[in-house]
Amino acid sequence: MEVTERAHGVTEGSTNPSMVSVDEALRMVLAVAQGLPPVTVPLHNALGMVLAEDVRAPDPLPPYPASIKDGYAVVAEDGPGEYPVVAEARAGNDALGVTVTPGTVAYVTTGGPIPDGADAVVQVEDTEKIEGSSLESKCIRILVRTSKGTDIRPVGCDIEKHAVVLRSGETVGASEIGLLATVGVMMVKVYRTPTVTVLSTGDELVEPTTEILNRGQIRDSNRAMILAAATQEHCKVLDLGIVRDDEEELERVMDTAFSSGIDILITSGGVSMGDKDFVKPLLKKRGAVHFSKVCMKPGKPLTFAEIVAKPTEGVPRKKILAFGLPGNPVSCLVCFHLFVVPTIRRLAGWANPHLLRVQARLRQPIKTDPFRPEFHCAIISWEIDDGSGKPGFVAESTGHQMSSRLLSMKSANALLELPATGSLIPAGSSVSAIIITDLSRTAITKNTLTSNPTSPLQANAKKEVNANASQDSEFKLAILTVSDTVASGAGPDRSGPRAVSVVNSSAGRLGGARVVLTAAVPDEVSKIKDVLLKWCDIDRVDLILTLGGTGFSPRDVTPEATKEVIEKETSGLLYVMMQESLKVTPFAMLSRSAAGIRGSTLIINMPGNPNAVGECMEALLPALKHALKQIKGDKREKHPRHVPHAEAAPQDEWERSYKSASGSGSRRGACSCG
Repeated sequence: MEVTERAHGVTEGSTNPSMVSVDEALRMVLAVAQGLPPVTVPLHNALGMVLAEDVRAPDPLPPYPASIKDGYAVVAEDGPGEYPVVAEARAGNDALGVTVTPGTVAYVTTGGPIPDGADAVVQVEDTEKIEGSSLESKCIRILVRTSKGTDIRPVGCDIEKHAVVLRSGETVGASEIGLLATVGVMMVKVYRTPTVTVLSTGDELVEPTTEILNRGQIRDSNRAMILAAATQEHCKVLDLGIVRDDEEELERVMDTAFSSGIDILITSGGVSMGDKDFVKPLLKKRGAVHFSKVCMKPGKPLTFAEIVAKPTEGVPRKKILAFGLPGNPVSCLVCFHLFVVPTIRRLAGWANPHLLRVQARLRQPIKTDPFRPEFHCAIISWEIDDGSGKPGFVAESTGHQMSSRLLSMKSANALLELPATGSLIPAGSSVSAIIITDLSRTAITKNTLTSNPTSPLQANAKKEVNANASQDSEFKLAILTVSDTVASGAGPDRSGPRAVSVVNSSAGRLGGARVVLTAAVPDEVSKIKDVLLKWCDIDRVDLILTLGGTGFSPRDVTPEATKEVIEKETSGLLYVMMQESLKVTPFAMLSRSAAGIRGSTLIINMPGNPNAVGECMEALLPALKHALKQIKGDKREKHPRHVPHAEAAPQDEWERSYKSASGSGSRRGACSCG
């Protein structure tokens, strides 16, 4: 059926039945893209690939009862007292022939096998060496009573024998490589990633190495850019160079590519309406062209074709997907992200090949195109206040948008989906943002720099960055999110980014504090303790904030883990947080938080509610810098002068001052306890 371009948001009065919407074009592409056959590759080659079958553990982990700590393997019923050390069981040996009988103990190291007869481990810290005992007749004193199973990892407690450790369809990352190595799987069945070949067309193009450009020449940027983008998607890439606007030469190069066993052909340029735009007719000659124009800005002249290559010696008959990308560099890269990336992922076995979308609020107003939906290059960042009083993504335009202006793609990590209305979208409006790069490359900052050096936003951001840089980063902070959901990847971490933002915004009041470590662990005492001990004893951070796991739920065990780690309790901090939270909700009384000091590290259990984190931090800030300096042994840090009650500000004045500084009513009815 013939439709007008006006109906699709293009120029009124002309007809173009080949114009398709972005959604329709992507549906066509993915409908013909089929997963490539699986291959078996060595473990070190599997990174970034998708598993084609489940992986099971051939044996349990640990394969023997193992000690969790350095200590002594004991018979739990013996209890405190003096015992001879009859043997040693260290990590790396099998402890064969070592037996612990009632009335004796054996020294064990972390990870070491538990000797026969022993049913518990007492850590070294809960023992004393008896003076006068020799190496030959060493005796120790057990100071605490223990119970069966204490500090012992039973066989298979981490991974049971024949358990499924990875499922078909999962992507192999660094942790998956480690897990495969753990279970001894060195050959992995995965879906093959596509082979992509790239060429540029145009008489005006010269290699980027050309030092002096003649009149009418430009350096070829598209080819290098698309080769790099395809490599980021873990493709095998082939470079076919620059092809002149000559139909015979282009046909010869294409035929060579089609017969070389590739999966995707990508060209740039030669797909518009010029008399030397030969890409589209040549693709039509070799196969089926599904569309040649897409209703979008930038990137309207986009061609997609399906080619069935003739079988050649060593290469069977196969289907090749061909993309004729526009010649303008921004159009070229935008089309690659929107159409080629999902195709690569579908071929490589991804269950969901679509790009991630998030909602972001505009930092500045943006005028939309009146005829075509626009994919506007932007930088998005997570902020403590996205303009609505809540944390969220904020989007800042990269500046003047032109399909030829590659500077507008510089640092862009998202494409804003803007409707074709021709109207002005006000600052603060929420829009859909398509993520096109790894967001971890973008700092979580108060402001994000624009590409315009004279922008007031950029000037303010530079002032803030310089101000922060001038402060000494005196204290190192770590933030631990305790949540089964977050740790398993089943849901986003909302509290962690909020806590990072609170610390960043309060850096001056905390002596230039900075967050140096973040992590998420499930609601398990042992895993919480492992992280706390490492951060305290090895990384030696000054302050650890744990988020979540402090309520009445059976899985809420953060306080239990914290109490096993701390050496001194700091109940005053908990009292202040409780007071502040009770102003908002009576459910705050259900909090079981713990706080205390281990070595030179202060540990504070915070609620899991993102807004409650901000409120509790605000309540602690007046004394936190002072506390951290005292823990570090700063002799100059004295207690502030006690103000008699008669000199103190009236309670109602204090409350007004606090509410003015921190805001009020940010989470009415929310529970702060968990």
